[in-house]
Amino acid sequence: MSERFRHAAIVGKYQARGIRPVLEELAHFLVGLGLEVSFERDTAIATGVSDFDVVPVDQLGQRCDLAVVLGGDGTMIGIAREVARHNVPLVGINQGRLGFITDIPHGQYREALGSMVAGDYEEEHRSMLEGKVWRDGEPIFEGLSLNDVVVSRGGTASMVELRVDIGDDFVANMRADGLIVASPTGSTAYALSAGGPILHPGIAAWVLLPIASHTLTNRPIVLPDLGEIRITVVAGRDASANFDMHSMASLLHGDQVRVRRSAHKVRFLHPRGWSYYATLRRKLRWYEGVV
Repeated sequence: MSERFRHAAIVGKYQARGIRPVLEELAHFLVGLGLEVSFERDTAIATGVSDFDVVPVDQLGQRCDLAVVLGGDGTMIGIAREVARHNVPLVGINQGRLGFITDIPHGQYREALGSMVAGDYEEEHRSMLEGKVWRDGEPIFEGLSLNDVVVSRGGTASMVELRVDIGDDFVANMRADGLIVASPTGSTAYALSAGGPILHPGIAAWVLLPIASHTLTNRPIVLPDLGEIRITVVAGRDASANFDMHSMASLLHGDQVRVRRSAHKVRFLHPRGWSYYATLRRKLRWYEGVV
């Protein structure tokens, strides 16, 4: 048996219509299991939930020892960046579409959470990326990513030219719509749709891949998650740097995006018997055609 929890924070995809009754049902269920329950402040305000304590997101890590996320992977990614530094474990109940990291179906949360809250669960740690944008020798923007860091062209501009250095080594100049640096978690997100490989989350690696490269020989490459990747804007207008859902637009020529492995990891909890391969099989429909 693992850690038993005492105080759960509920985080919801509050933009979803009709989610308030579902959130309140979940809260009362957790109270019935003996937990103190608080709502993340933005979730409570947006949904009108008022019968529970409210916690600002920047205090969640100090006051709660578990976060239960009701939504999709985007909701999970947003809160993961906030609580990773506090080592707060996350449980995901899927109210979205694919749900690679919100893996408990909504209709099965009672059975799953009953055991998990009592300490019967499987735990995994996922690596994160941290990046900074440098201009004229000074950092002007920084971000933390669970999925990826993307440098891409402007919406109406032509492709960008990017210089890539890894550690002390010059790698290439690439002309493309952009470039993705993805963690193993992010390998099943944007990087997958751009033609990248799937990385098992237990692998200490990144995938670096161009988006619609002008040169067909610019291929995805899997790298050890050591040192630093530096991406310099050589040419192109209105390029932007995106750190999951945070972005800095209008990069200038000479601006450099530097990406490293974060010192923080995200703790995910899963029901006993959870399998990463089963998740891939279910979400990517690898079972189709099997009798």
